[in-house]
Amino acid sequence: MRKVGVLFVCLGNICRSPTAEAVFRSKVSEAGLEAVVEIDSAGTGDWHIGRAPDPRAQKQAAKSGYDLSDLRGRQVSSDDFHKFDYILAMDHQNLLDLKEMQPPGFEGHLGLFLDFDTKLPIDEVPDPYSMGGAAFRNAIQLIELGCDGLLADIKQRL
Repeated sequence: MRKVGVLFVCLGNICRSPTAEAVFRSKVSEAGLEAVVEIDSAGTGDWHIGRAPDPRAQKQAAKSGYDLSDLRGRQVSSDDFHKFDYILAMDHQNLLDLKEMQPPGFEGHLGLFLDFDTKLPIDEVPDPYSMGGAAFRNAIQLIELGCDGLLADIKQRL
């Protein structure tokens, strides 16, 4: 069976996208699909390359049962468009940046991550970086819902 690649993208790759990576890894593992789903995260910006996720993101993720400690920030590259089937932005600005990078012939899904949860009245995961703990809790809750919708979509395609 061919692997399905999923890349989560936010601005710096230290809050939302690594959280989505960890949450989705957990959900994929629970579904027994870790052998067929490849998961990663990246940022459109380059200032957090090699850094661990924000301590506040790690703390809130741990409270929800997710471990971000081994993840490190990286920047999106043109190779990602060849490697991943789903490239999912956390917000509209990052989606615009990704569309500017998109090479001709990319046949994967490039879109907003929360588009996979049609029950939500919003389509972006707000950036909690400049906010407090409640914003990080909210981000995890939104990410969990988006991951459920994404997993359902992938299961239909397998």
